[in-house]
Amino acid sequence: MKPTIFTGSAVAIITPMHPDGSVNYEEFDRILNYQIENGTDAIVVCGTTGEASTMPDAEHLSVIERAVQTVNHRVPVIAGTGSNDTPHAISLSRGARDLGADALLLVTPYYNKTSQRGLVQHFNTIIDAAGLPAILYSVASRTGVNIAPATVKELAKNPLVCGIKEASGNIAQVAQIAADCGDEIDLYSGNDDQIVPLLSLGGKGVISVLANVAPQKAHDICQLWFNGKVQESAKLQLAMLPLIHALFCDVNPMPVKAAMNLLGWNAGSCRMPLIDLDEAQTARVRTELQKAGLL
Repeated sequence: MKPTIFTGSAVAIITPMHPDGSVNYEEFDRILNYQIENGTDAIVVCGTTGEASTMPDAEHLSVIERAVQTVNHRVPVIAGTGSNDTPHAISLSRGARDLGADALLLVTPYYNKTSQRGLVQHFNTIIDAAGLPAILYSVASRTGVNIAPATVKELAKNPLVCGIKEASGNIAQVAQIAADCGDEIDLYSGNDDQIVPLLSLGGKGVISVLANVAPQKAHDICQLWFNGKVQESAKLQLAMLPLIHALFCDVNPMPVKAAMNLLGWNAGSCRMPLIDLDEAQTARVRTELQKAGLL
């Protein structure tokens, strides 16, 4: 059986920015420490929520390095190093490995896309070159490429493919992956509104946007389930739905950065082409933070 990279809730962490658009590393440290002190089981850095797509390579690796240094082995650090250019993903993945990341998060190629056979070659080439455990990331709504269950089954033959972040929103697909792969791959929800459904299929947890603003609650949804308190887990999942939906009222991470700013963090703005929420959206986020007892 392959090792499990983490169990519970991993935060898909934001990258706080100064007004000039540069990374606010001091605030990043503060957020990382807050996350670990409030139940987060792993840190995912330079993912979609971390705005990796607008980071030059040197900055991308610098943010990974800062996360590794600040976390200092307290929880696993999973580095987003995927790309639609296989050699580029290899370079980033090797860089993350050399900086001390515990695992990789590899998104499907976007824009140029590829076939299912191409996905197998792409992921295996990156993972074998980097030599680190990896979590695949299936999010067709952003990339236009779904990882089919049969492809997951094939990729699971690689001893370093340890998990998949399933953000297709298709529970039937998740069930098929669970049936086909069993213990050969760990399932993580990529959608905060589907944590409990995925756990019910044998999932190991969630890679969460919600955890940025409510780390303990994201952790508790998972931990209650693992403790056999299924009804309590489901009740907390349902209680968080209005806030979860508000955090996706526009393109991620625009709403969660607004939420972090409302909570007093210096999250800053997103890098263009992402922009700040409008007044109505900001009001919605504020209202749901208040209802959740966070503000």
